[in-house]
Order: sequence, then C-alpha cells, then structure tokens
Amino acid sequence: MKVIFGLRGTMTQIFDEQGHVVPVTPIEVGNDCVVVAKRTRKNNGYDALQLGFGEANLKRLNKPMEGYFKHSGVEPTRVLHEVRMDSTEGYEVGQHLGVDLFKPGDVVHVVGQTKGRGFAGGMKRWGWHSGPRTHGSMSHRRVGSTGAGSSPGHVLKGRHLPGQYGNERVTIKNLQVVRVEPEKGVLFIKGAVPGYHGRLVLVKGRG
Repeated sequence: MKVIFGLRGTMTQIFDEQGHVVPVTPIEVGNDCVVVAKRTRKNNGYDALQLGFGEANLKRLNKPMEGYFKHSGVEPTRVLHEVRMDSTEGYEVGQHLGVDLFKPGDVVHVVGQTKGRGFAGGMKRWGWHSGPRTHGSMSHRRVGSTGAGSSPGHVLKGRHLPGQYGNERVTIKNLQVVRVEPEKGVLFIKGAVPGYHGRLVLVKGRG
C-alpha cells in the first residue's frame, strides 16, 4: 500500500488533455516525509510504518523523543505518526517518501482534520430548514420539539441538536490523482480535501 504525508494547499483549477477545467487540491510533500520506524507482524504482531514529517524544533524536543530518533538514525521530525499497513515490504528506515509513489489516474483516500466551526446551531450543523417567519412566529432558528413527554422522559441519544461542529478526523475516499510533479514535490488530487490550507493530510493508495 502506498502512503505519504503532505500539506494541503489551496484549491485551484487545471486543464486536462481534453481542455476541461478540473478542480484540484495540491498536496505539498517535498522531501519532508521519512520512514522513522517499521512494525512487523513477526516482531510486533502487526504491520505498520512510523512516518515523520517536517523538521523538528530541537529546543522543544524532550529527552525520550531525542533518544528515540537517535536510535532510529533519523533526524527529528515535527510530526510522528504510525500508519497500519498490509505489508511493509519495500520500505526501509530512513527512506524519504516522495510524490513519485503515485501516478496520474491512481485512486487514493485522503485523511485530514476538518475545519473547526465551534459551537453551531442546528441549521448550520445539520441543515435544518427554518421555522415560520410570519404570523407572529418567534421560532425561526430554534430547536423545536426534542421528543416525547413523560415516556421516555429524556432526549434520545443521537438527536440532531446544536453543538460542536467540525474539527474532526475525516476520510474522503476514492479521489483521483490528476497530476504529479516530482521536481516540485507536489501531488494534485481531483476535488476537495478536508481541512484548511497548510494542514497536514495523509494520502493512502486504495488497496
């Protein structure tokens, strides 16, 4: 399975070979994604890669993590994340992963953190329609009924109500790689990707 970390860029448009405008999101990888450690089924009971991304601020690196990177023989990274794999064959500790892992036409899944919108009302969070706006009604954006009366006597779990909206881990599946630019370290993916520009995302090949 192909896997790589990158930074989400701002959405843009490119033209395909037929001259059609395609909305794309650039993923900036550069030379910042590196394999820090491997987990194998034989030694650990499962297959996984520990991937590092970005350059760490050495002043903020604590002693345990400093020793961990020294043992791995890899320069300390800003982000360290473990990704489960079907197999870790073909990957080595210290190997830098680039966008050349992918090619145009590949189908990928993108994992990212959505934009946080804070405490939001039901209309914004769940797409409710508004209440009546005439004939003296004061219930324009309110919740309304939340259930029955004395039986069951409480609001059932899972009810669509106002609350925290966004800032959650989301996977967008089956996106298509449109263009790969190895010299710039940029991957162009068709469509939208979760989060705001500059946020870390994980790109996984399907299968």
